Amino acid sequence: MRILVVEDEAALADALARGLRKAAHAVDVAPTLAGARTKLALEEYDAMVLDLGLPDGSGLTLARELREAGSRMSILVLTARDTIPDRVRGLDHGADDYLVKPFALEELLARLRALERRAPELRPTELVVADLRIDPAARNARRGGREIPLTTTEYALLEFLARNAGTVLGRAQISAHVWDENYDPLSNLIDVYVARLRKKVDLPGLTPLLHTVRGAGYTLDPQRDTA
Repeated sequence: MRILVVEDEAALADALARGLRKAAHAVDVAPTLAGARTKLALEEYDAMVLDLGLPDGSGLTLARELREAGSRMSILVLTARDTIPDRVRGLDHGADDYLVKPFALEELLARLRALERRAPELRPTELVVADLRIDPAARNARRGGREIPLTTTEYALLEFLARNAGTVLGRAQISAHVWDENYDPLSNLIDVYVARLRKKVDLPGLTPLLHTVRGAGYTLDPQRDTA
């Protein structure tokens, strides 16, 4: 997932970004409501981790704005306020889940996985494309019963392709969901990672799953005849 962390405590924001990236998510950070609105206008996010106490207002204002605009992005609220009325207000303003500080990173990751399964529609706990099986909770992949050794970014790319199996994805779509705002659109990074994945996923003797569609992008599709 591509996630926007809206948090003004620099140390916490940095720790969250590092933890989320280690879990194969692409992460951007905004310390204020104004900064978050700018990033939301420029990029598409799958989820937002939103602090309530921000320098320029309450995170609930942003959550309400997004819902009123029709956004279905998952919103996980972080706050030090732990009373029942505070939680009710957060959920009523558009939050999907609520996590009280201090919290464990493992719980935040588990809650994000749960939100990912629910939105925008119910998603399977395991992704299956032909004999390729991906477990999003464990962040691993197997083909024909054999575990595929993947780096964090390789896994993120493979999962995104698998969630959109049969669809040709352009570089802009891939970079928006797998890489963060530091991605250089002029680089050949996506081509390099697809080549690495192909060597690991499409071993000799197996039906090719990863395909390059000239001039359009890449697809994970067991039905295609050409690589």
